[in-house]
Amino acid sequence: MRRSSVALAGLGAAALGAATWGVLAERERFQLRNETVPILDAGSEPIRILHLSDLHLAPWHSGAISWVRALADTKPDLVISTGDFLGHPDGLSAVTEALLPLTGVPGVVTHGSNDRHAPRWKNPLGYLLGPSRPGAPEGTALDFGGLSRLYTEVLGWHDIDNSAARVRINDSLLDFVGVGDAHHGLDELASLPRVVEDLRESEEGETRPHHSVRTIGVTHAPYRRVLDALVTQGAEAIFAGHTHGGQVCLPGGHALTTNCDLPLDQASGLTTWRHAGRSSYLEVSAGLGTSIYAPIRLFCPPEAVLVTLVGDDIGYA
Repeated sequence: MRRSSVALAGLGAAALGAATWGVLAERERFQLRNETVPILDAGSEPIRILHLSDLHLAPWHSGAISWVRALADTKPDLVISTGDFLGHPDGLSAVTEALLPLTGVPGVVTHGSNDRHAPRWKNPLGYLLGPSRPGAPEGTALDFGGLSRLYTEVLGWHDIDNSAARVRINDSLLDFVGVGDAHHGLDELASLPRVVEDLRESEEGETRPHHSVRTIGVTHAPYRRVLDALVTQGAEAIFAGHTHGGQVCLPGGHALTTNCDLPLDQASGLTTWRHAGRSSYLEVSAGLGTSIYAPIRLFCPPEAVLVTLVGDDIGYA
């Protein structure tokens, strides 16, 4: 009995220590992950893409705001935002302060539920028992209109929620195909083929001789149905967020949940998604924030990702 009591006490102390580390330290141990994706034409000039996701910003998140501002020093050629930048009814000023140094850098953006509705209190570790229930988002309405104006009118980014945009970067043309938040049923996959066809028809004649257009999918929540649809439409790379990388993981970063039907071993990082004989690079960001009601990360530090697109003659680095 005494040995059991000592063991339980030791286990409890270890758990308390891990939780304290996760709340006070790891939650702000920001990381910049670097990846290389060889999808451009041979000999193309590299393209540096800054992938930002799941900031969940509140006014008091000064550390995250400062760190995101400093990312402008990476000199990205383009920014991809995969949503959930707001995290509080007064979060728009924080998002604005964080992103202003990126003004003038081209970008594309899709949205998550916390861009439209504030989070609600729930058991902070309840998601470990299984994904949160998909459906219509609930909670206080956020200033989504203001956030959209920040993206499109101030920063000059393309809103591609269930839409698409063509962007010329350096000597390459990139078609970005976006899908709405599948976790809350806002993915309009039935219209995706038409969106892609309309983009390609409207931009005919813009390609340079011997230079093809590369297609990149962008979505907040990487549900299998979304990834399959983007691969079917020719996406050679797909960017996503939503998973928080598992947020509270086992040692080594092994996720316990992805909060969707994505396999656990693809909760974050650069992997490959295959469907119907085709494949695409899949880049899932662990994100930079957490819900204000679950301010903890464990064995899963917050991250931004710098993805360099290179010519397909270079190979996977």
